Amino acid sequence: MRYPQGGGLTPERQQSREELRLQAAEGFARGEASSLIAKVLRVSVRSVQRWRRTWDEDGPRALRSQGPASLPRLSEKQFAQLEAELAKGPVAHGWEDQRWTLARVKTVIGRRFHLTYTIQGVRKLLIRNGWSCQVPARRAMERNDDAVRLGQGGVALRGRLAAARGTWLVFEDEAGFSMTPPQAKTWSQRGRTPVVRVRGRSRRRISIAALTCYKPGHRSRLIYRPRRDDGQHDGRKSFSWCDYRYLLTAAHQQLGGPIVLVWDNLNVHKAADLREWAETQDWLTVYYLPPYAPDLNPVEGIWSLLRRGWLSNVAFSTPEHLVQTIRRGLRHIQYRSHLIDGCLAETGLPIRPA
Repeated sequence: MRYPQGGGLTPERQQSREELRLQAAEGFARGEASSLIAKVLRVSVRSVQRWRRTWDEDGPRALRSQGPASLPRLSEKQFAQLEAELAKGPVAHGWEDQRWTLARVKTVIGRRFHLTYTIQGVRKLLIRNGWSCQVPARRAMERNDDAVRLGQGGVALRGRLAAARGTWLVFEDEAGFSMTPPQAKTWSQRGRTPVVRVRGRSRRRISIAALTCYKPGHRSRLIYRPRRDDGQHDGRKSFSWCDYRYLLTAAHQQLGGPIVLVWDNLNVHKAADLREWAETQDWLTVYYLPPYAPDLNPVEGIWSLLRRGWLSNVAFSTPEHLVQTIRRGLRHIQYRSHLIDGCLAETGLPIRPA
C-alpha cells in the first residue's frame, strides 16, 4: 500500500519503509547508483534520489522513521464499532438503496462518534483498514441463507464422499443463447459511444446443457450438448427429460465410472420419468442444489466465460454462426482444465481426495 493510500500511517508499513531506506543507505555507502538501488529494492528512482539527498545532508540516522505524521482520529475500537454499523446496511440507517458511498459513511461517523471527516479522509480511512469499492453480487430475496449454508456443506460432503468412493462429482446446468450478443467494454473515441450492429428480428435460440466433472487425481472434464430451436410455435424450445437421459448416459460412457450428479430444482430435473430412470441406474446418484443458489454451481462460471469472451460484441449473421462460436468457446475451455477448476473454486466447494 502506497503513501497516497494511507499505507505509510500504519506501524507495519512505517517499519517496512524504514528498512528499505536503511538498505538504500548501505548502497549509498558502497557507492552504488540510484537506478541500481531502485531496481533491487523495487522502488522508484525518484524515492532513492530523495533518500540520497537526506543521507548526504544528515547521515543514515535521518533515514529512520520519525513516527506518523498524524494519529488516526478513529481508534481501532471505534473503527470496529463503525464496521458493525456498516454491516447493518444503508437501509438500517435511513437510506432506500443498498449502496455505501463515502458521503454516507461520513454521515454515519458524524452520527455515531460526533466527528467531522472530509470525503478524502473517509476514503483513506476505509482503504487503510482493508476496505475497497466493489461491485456487489446479486442474491434473490427468496433465498434462504440457512438452507444454502446447509446445502453448501452437504455438497462439500458429497464431494468428499464421491472422492472416497472413487466416483465423478458432476454438476449440470443449462443456458440459452440468442443472436443478440452480450455487451462488453471496448475502446472508442471519447464522446462517441461504440455501436454493435445485431439482427433485431432473430428469435432463434440455442440451448446448451453442460456438465463439469471433477475427480481427485484426474483431469477435470467439460461435457456439453446443444439443442437448436426449430422455430416452430408448437415445438419444444428446451431440453426434455429424454435429452438429459441421453446426456448422462453419454457422460457415463466417456468418464468410465459412477457419477454423483448435482443440479438445480428445474421442473424437468424432477420429472417422474427421469426420476424412475435414475433410480434404475446403479452408477448414478442424484442430489439437488438449494433453491435460488446458482452461485454453488460451477457451470455458471462456464457461461460467464463464454459471455465475457467469445460471445461478447459479436454480430452473428446466421444461427450457424452462433452455434459455431459457442462450440469454439466450449472447445477452448475443454482443453484447459484449469479454467474448469477455477469455476469450482469460485463456488467454495472443496473436493478432497480420499
